[in-house]
Amino acid sequence: MSEGRISIYTGEGHGKTPAALGIGLQRAARGERVIVIEFMKGKGVEESEFLKRLEPEFKIFRFERYDIPYDQRTAEQRQQDAESIRSGICFARKILNTMECDLLVLDEILAVVDNDICTVDELRDLVIKRGETDIVMTGITMNDEIYTFADEVTKVETTKFRKF
Repeated sequence: MSEGRISIYTGEGHGKTPAALGIGLQRAARGERVIVIEFMKGKGVEESEFLKRLEPEFKIFRFERYDIPYDQRTAEQRQQDAESIRSGICFARKILNTMECDLLVLDEILAVVDNDICTVDELRDLVIKRGETDIVMTGITMNDEIYTFADEVTKVETTKFRKF
């Protein structure tokens, strides 16, 4: 039995989430099952007819209650969303335990660790149970412990950015 790979896209640059989603779309185009769980994104990728057409190969889930960015929420909203985010982590654990997908994208999971909603040990325990499922994680900052259990780390740096 082969073990799934763990890839991380990190850094201050723009493009971590698009890179992860692009990998997911490539894999879904090959007929693989892809699940994306968005964390700390506020509104995130909105539901659309386009996304519905990608199912069942490509599914996106979001567990937060509020559409505003996490750092703009009140303390009460953050506490409520922390509970919702922990539910998202439990959902990821279930996906890995039941091998429901070939690729699991945990978008902004590193921010979940940064905001003390999940510990490094909890994240390690989650990804250790990946079996043959590949995992892509994104986030701006990454500590040395998380670096050690990744197979591949890509640091994204933006040299020029003009908003579309």
